[in-house]
Amino acid sequence: MSAAEAVTDALRDLHGRFAGVREGRRADYIPELTRSDPDDFGLALVSMDGHSYSAGAADTPFSLQSVSKPFVYALALASLGLEEVSRWVGAEPSGEAFNAISLEAGTGRPANAMVNAGAIVTTALVPDSREAPAFHRILTCLSRFAGRKLDVDEDVYASESATGDRNRALAYLIRSARALPVDPVAAVDTYFRQCAVRATAVDLAVMAATLAHGGVNPVTGERVVPPEVAAQVLAVMATCGMYDASGDWLLRVGLPAKSGVSGGLIAAGPARFGLAAYSPLLDAAGTSVRGYAALGALSERLGLHLMKNPALPGSTVTLVTTADVLPSAPSGRRERALRGRVGVVAAQGALDFTAAERVLYALDESGPERAGSVVLDLREVTGADSVALELLHAGLSRLAREGRRAAVVDPGDRLGPPDLVRERTGQDLPRFGSREEAAEHCAQALAAPG
Repeated sequence: MSAAEAVTDALRDLHGRFAGVREGRRADYIPELTRSDPDDFGLALVSMDGHSYSAGAADTPFSLQSVSKPFVYALALASLGLEEVSRWVGAEPSGEAFNAISLEAGTGRPANAMVNAGAIVTTALVPDSREAPAFHRILTCLSRFAGRKLDVDEDVYASESATGDRNRALAYLIRSARALPVDPVAAVDTYFRQCAVRATAVDLAVMAATLAHGGVNPVTGERVVPPEVAAQVLAVMATCGMYDASGDWLLRVGLPAKSGVSGGLIAAGPARFGLAAYSPLLDAAGTSVRGYAALGALSERLGLHLMKNPALPGSTVTLVTTADVLPSAPSGRRERALRGRVGVVAAQGALDFTAAERVLYALDESGPERAGSVVLDLREVTGADSVALELLHAGLSRLAREGRRAAVVDPGDRLGPPDLVRERTGQDLPRFGSREEAAEHCAQALAAPG
């Protein structure tokens, strides 16, 4: 296991903590959803650098259901603009359940795009033509958010279509108020297909990370929607994404989020990460019981609440190389070869969870072999919070267990006093005043017999 798997460890720990939760029940008003395994439980996190971490059933496919709503809303906004979309659907919390009749007095507009009534209108707003049918646009958009081609669970689609009379009634009611721009039957059929698109928790974490990354997929590098659209969608997710529990979620967890009755749940930390959970046992509001508990605990554990710990600007990792290219590297062939087995990583600024994850990933990528050594230069680091220290200590401990020696340049004791570091990492971590001295120490250690 790598140093960066300290992040995976956090997910695995939470998975183990909540896997035994048995409260909740599967959605039975879509009969096909009752066929899901009640024991399925997956967690995933994707960083802004495209690094992916997961635990449990994170690769198990399931239908998106309402988790599709933010992304189709993004497609409508990107196609038509905020002003035009806002003519047809509002952006205010309804304070009601996902399938409630939440229509604005006088206009018939649904309250927001996250409730069913609003999502049906949003779907109907997606441009439709013979050359590019609306659902083809939707599936293509969802696939670009996920970074891979998604498909439709036809059994779920058929089941939802056979039992979806309430959604049809909502569509006709909206149409009667002249707030639905297309035929209700066509709009609802496309909406059912959209909800039946199939993905995994890892896919959803990538999709959430794409919104968090200003509309750029951090795995593929493709711009999916403009940055202003991503911001608009995250704003509506923050206030409306968890239906009548949105306020409590934002208060306790502090992240824009969206749930779905198949058991999917996403959350996004703008400029930081995308999170996803999958577990089909739902609470009374239609949200995954295990997913809610796990993401809430993860937010508290890693300090992810937006109001407590805003994203830090600037680049954290300033250097990832090997010691043989440092200016002070010796000219001898053997000495340079030894230096080539010593990775060097330098960091700067204040370290939180997001920054520490980047440092850990850089440590893993810094050397050409797992048997080599690594130098971590923290001279330009101005501070580290408790979460960052926990992750760095865990990552350095993993390196030690793998037999990969480490040395630090840490004149400000950013990792903590030597006794604490020894206790947390299980090693006496050599400290030096410069990366050149640290690199020389590591090279000599690699040259020593045994």
